[in-house]
Amino acid sequence: MPDTVILSEGAEFDHVIQEVSKYINLYVMAFEKEERTITRLEKRENMYGGNGTVYMIQMFEQKELANNRLAAYMVLLNKGDESGFHTHNQRNEQELYVVIHGTGEYRERTGTEGAIRKKTLQKGDITAINSIGYHSVENIGDEPLIMFVITTNNP
Repeated sequence: MPDTVILSEGAEFDHVIQEVSKYINLYVMAFEKEERTITRLEKRENMYGGNGTVYMIQMFEQKELANNRLAAYMVLLNKGDESGFHTHNQRNEQELYVVIHGTGEYRERTGTEGAIRKKTLQKGDITAINSIGYHSVENIGDEPLIMFVITTNNP
């Protein structure tokens, strides 16, 4: 798991929120709760051995859903920012990426040495990865790559 820094204020926090807010409304309406905005912004440098910075905009409190990783925006602001190859095998999770804005390259492979399959992703595209597959994603465009990430919870 990469080192995670929680950003709650400051110039970097403001910049990320301002950039993402150009393309999406950062609010959620959880069942029987008041509409609200983000709960926290996580910054991950060289996520899973990838290049650059990945931001995770968490929309729910940690104990609010069965798994606090269930729903978040993954943001790769700059061309070349990347989440490196990783698997969710230890947590037995499956994951969906729903592209909200930008252009990315999704890569997947079986195991650590399998052949890599690539797909260019654009707004509206969805990927699905099982718990044993390895996957990565990179911003290959000139605008931020913003994806809504949905992760299962199967302990």
